[in-house]
Formats: sequence, structure tokens, C-alpha cells
Amino acid sequence: MSIERLHIAQRFSEVAIHNGTVYLAGQLADDFSGDISQQTRETLASIDRFLADAGTDKSRILSVMIYLKDIEADYAGFNAVYDAWVADIVALPRACVEARMYKPDVLVEMVVVAAL
Repeated sequence: MSIERLHIAQRFSEVAIHNGTVYLAGQLADDFSGDISQQTRETLASIDRFLADAGTDKSRILSVMIYLKDIEADYAGFNAVYDAWVADIVALPRACVEARMYKPDVLVEMVVVAAL
């Protein structure tokens, strides 16, 4: 079975599609100067764009892995934005952990797996 890769960069691709499943690389905000709400909105917008490029959407998400720089400080703010984004979808499987980010001003990163 073939693997299709979209938005290929030097070290990775943003999207891989295989056997009816879409895998997104870790998605970040475009602007790291904002608070958790702004970074979450931008990250979710990136997810929406890449899922659309792959031919699917958030209603077809199979799992979400969420990495927060400071889970104690940002969990509630993240969830306020995330809950609005998934308001029309029933119970997406997800995990949320605190992680050291690759840049100090990155507050959230998300990895998504979805069905076509």
C-alpha cells in the first residue's frame, strides 16, 4: 500500500496518508508571542487546514495527543478553546501531558490521527 506525504519539508512532512488514515505531524501556532488561548486557536486552525488538504475534517479524528508547556497554568485556558472547537463532535479520544517544548515560547503542540 502506498503512502502519500503532503507539505514536505527538509526533515518531515506535515501530513502522511496511509490505508485510509491521516497522520498529522505536531502542529504549532504561527505566532508564539500570544497566550495559551491564541496559540491554541492557531494550532487548531493549522489542524483544520491540514485535515482539509488531506481530504478529511475534525469530525473524522481518531485521536489527539496534546502537549502543554505548563499544564497547571494552561490546562483550563487550552480547554476553553478546544471545547468550543469540538462542541459539535462527541467525545474525541485524547491525551494531554506536560512537555518541554523545543522553544521556550511554545505553549502547545498537538498531534492528530484521523480517518479519511
